Amino acid sequence: MSIAEEQNQRGGVTIARLLMSFGPLLFLAALVVVFTVLKPSFIDPINLFNITRQISITGLIALGMTFVILTAGIDLSVGSLLAFCGMVAAVVAKGGTANTLSLSTSGTQGFGWFAALLAAVVVGALAGGVQGFAITRLKVPPFVVTLGGLTVFRGLTLTISNGGPISGFDASMRWFGTGLIGPVPVPALIFAIAAILCHIVLRYTRYGRAVYAVGGNAEAARLSGLRVDRILVSVYVIVGFFAGLAAFVLSARLNSSEAVAGIGYELTVISAVVIGGTSLFGGIGSVGGTVVGAALIGVLQNGLQFNNVSSYTQSIVIGLILILAVAFDRWLKSRVRR
Repeated sequence: MSIAEEQNQRGGVTIARLLMSFGPLLFLAALVVVFTVLKPSFIDPINLFNITRQISITGLIALGMTFVILTAGIDLSVGSLLAFCGMVAAVVAKGGTANTLSLSTSGTQGFGWFAALLAAVVVGALAGGVQGFAITRLKVPPFVVTLGGLTVFRGLTLTISNGGPISGFDASMRWFGTGLIGPVPVPALIFAIAAILCHIVLRYTRYGRAVYAVGGNAEAARLSGLRVDRILVSVYVIVGFFAGLAAFVLSARLNSSEAVAGIGYELTVISAVVIGGTSLFGGIGSVGGTVVGAALIGVLQNGLQFNNVSSYTQSIVIGLILILAVAFDRWLKSRVRR
């Protein structure tokens, strides 16, 4: 190989590494520019804060999904688990399933927002733990276990609610979904705080390094003394916890818990994680990338709605972007390995 060819190859690898690091961020910036050119009101602060409120729900679940995918796992049940946790939170908040369609909060004998929040995250974490146990102890692939969980949790939600919504929460609970601190929506602040905590855990703790190690090579991690099964169970507990937290915020925002909530969320969440640069094969990825991926999908959905594109077409666009993102990621990695 001549010196010129070697220099060109090194230049190509450098560009590929830069695109792996900043590609999603550049794509996000390009989307904002395009939608602003199409409709200047897209960049209004009110719409931007609206986008942050929209992405906070799926963004919270995507944080947990980042832990799962870093171990080369997957969780297809998060949408149904969100609906189940939201319904449990609603039952606790209302004190039962009677008079569930009333939006009035007078006369309710519920247990308050804190008990509802606690019930949602505990149920979510326990459900995640059960799935993690089935994956590690019963040796059933994550895809199969969580696909089963998808139908089980939806069925439990319909059983509890009898197919209908539970509505009408008190103002203290609704504040977590509709409140503002200054100009910033409370759900966006919850998402930001959770993202910072997850970043610290993955980047600066022993546990975070163990998650990367298991995803990079589970057998090598086991031989080096890591308790691989415990780590695998823990990441499903984490994604369950965040599904419960997102369910509480969504119920507070809508002032209602719906049996059909969260349908299709698994695609949006996995897309956000993968588009953000986390490898479906494990061991590579970051919370920062997931935040960018969630923002990218939120901007895309909002921008398409702004331009009167139907929700059916939005699903097609997001699905195609997911496929292209994975293909592009594999192509970049092959360039870097040369």
